[in-house]
Amino acid sequence: MTDATTPASSPTSTPPPAATNAPTSESKPEGKAPEPEPTDELVSTRHTVTAEGGRVLDYTATTGRLVLREEVYEDGVFTGHTAKAQVSMTSYVLEGVSAQERTARPVTFAFNGGPGSSSVWLHLGLLGPRRVVMGDVGALLPPPYELADNAQTLLAESDLVFIDPVSTGYSRAVKGGKPGPYHGYQGDLESVAEVIRLWTSRNGRWMSPKFLAGESYGTLRAAALADHLQTRYGMYLNGVILISSVLDLSSIDFEGQRNDRAHAAYLPLYAAVAHYHGKHPGRSVDEVVAEASAYAARDYPWALSRGARLRADERAGVVATVARLAGVSERYVEQAELRIEHWRFFGELLRDQRLAVGRLDARFTGPAASAIAEEMDADPSFDAIVGPYAAAMNHYVRAELEFGSDLHYEQISERVNPWSYKDFEGKPIDVSPRLERAMRANPHLQVHVAYGTYDGATPPAAADEVFAKLRLTDQARSRIEHRTYPAGHMMYVHEPSRLAQSADLAAFVRRASGQAG
Repeated sequence: MTDATTPASSPTSTPPPAATNAPTSESKPEGKAPEPEPTDELVSTRHTVTAEGGRVLDYTATTGRLVLREEVYEDGVFTGHTAKAQVSMTSYVLEGVSAQERTARPVTFAFNGGPGSSSVWLHLGLLGPRRVVMGDVGALLPPPYELADNAQTLLAESDLVFIDPVSTGYSRAVKGGKPGPYHGYQGDLESVAEVIRLWTSRNGRWMSPKFLAGESYGTLRAAALADHLQTRYGMYLNGVILISSVLDLSSIDFEGQRNDRAHAAYLPLYAAVAHYHGKHPGRSVDEVVAEASAYAARDYPWALSRGARLRADERAGVVATVARLAGVSERYVEQAELRIEHWRFFGELLRDQRLAVGRLDARFTGPAASAIAEEMDADPSFDAIVGPYAAAMNHYVRAELEFGSDLHYEQISERVNPWSYKDFEGKPIDVSPRLERAMRANPHLQVHVAYGTYDGATPPAAADEVFAKLRLTDQARSRIEHRTYPAGHMMYVHEPSRLAQSADLAAFVRRASGQAG
């Protein structure tokens, strides 16, 4: 059996009959020849990795670009299965197993978020058989960094398929095509679902346990996909992995400082970050976060809701508490109208040291461009991460996976902007009802949620609130597990967190697919 990678059959056309007479001066010039139909550009290679415990995994890696076709109807008439995009992907399939074992073996479809992010982060940071070695806070390696075997790869438990949505990675619209329809919630959802359906069908894996793994906006995509795959294709999943979850964007959107829900959700994160940077001496981070969480759950939202009705003594109490928990001055909280916006917080916390704090991972700091700037000019945690992953991916795909392309591998693409949320016009961008629906329809669907204590992009308290409000029975809610790691948005950058998270995901996949152990 081959990995997904049997090329899709392409429509054929009959060439025009050859001319029988030489052209004359009166002959009409022939029309321009049609563009050739795009075909899959996929390369397969064989590899071996030794997993934790000494188990040797022989696997086939397949990478390149898969042609995405859509059924086209004009005035109600079917006009063809037309190529619209070429989607870059990499799959890993374990070899040396019987047909029966392959059918029973899980497969996990993974992607990151953005919108506009490729899958490189989960691919080379956590799940794949090779991983980036870049160091961590205070001990970052210099360029060109390192690439090493990942003994904790999820390949030990599940085959893997990494998907780069259109305009990310090497994914592009076909020549002459428009990528715009894929740069939005619904188009993105449908295209990723179609890639999953194609891979599953071509590889004979409809009877295999199936999982989705998404990070950041990829969690919003994954939750909606769980419902979409069920309703569109009848494809029921065993599990959904949500890393740095955000299912309801209003839970983290400050909306010009007017969304008090987001301000409350960020306070426990500010407290954790302040603790990490020495603002709460003599206390544990758990103690500080617990106090901030309790205050953010009751007293703080009430105070913010009072507005000008808050008495002077009540306001002074809020100022003092928020300033103490967040590690900033009371004057700053007072001037911020009791509401600290996160980009500004990351520029304010260590302003006296002229340092900016990382947003993706607040353990990181970097020199601030200006000591008087309203907010930080750049995220030092992203600056630390982007280079190692770019070097690793560009080397790996060519030198080891043997796929060559002169296209730029778009780690984070700006071409997807502005991202369309027209499906939510006049409503909050919230897919939690779709996860509820998927869990109601599929009583075996398990959900794993991973939080980073120092994640300033999708703060844990915001995600926790969304899950707490899901309209589910107690039995259904018992199918959701939560894990927290002492790191940031990409918690696997922190080596102890990577090891713990890898073990947690392996256990989740085994359990949700009905495997022993």
